[in-house]
Amino acid sequence: MAEKLREQIKSGALPSGSRVPSVVTLTREYGIAQATAQKVLVALRREGLIKTTPGMGSFVI
Repeated sequence: MAEKLREQIKSGALPSGSRVPSVVTLTREYGIAQATAQKVLVALRREGLIKTTPGMGSFVI
């Protein structure tokens, strides 16, 4: 899952400033557990690919 989002960011399919799917959206669309979806977003944040603003969501840097 993280690999797919990472590739979308690097290819420009998710351009800078675009919203990254929420944990709820990731669980629904990909059939993964919420804990897994949270780990995906944490990994992308650690890599410096996204930034999360509480109450607003996660966005591509």
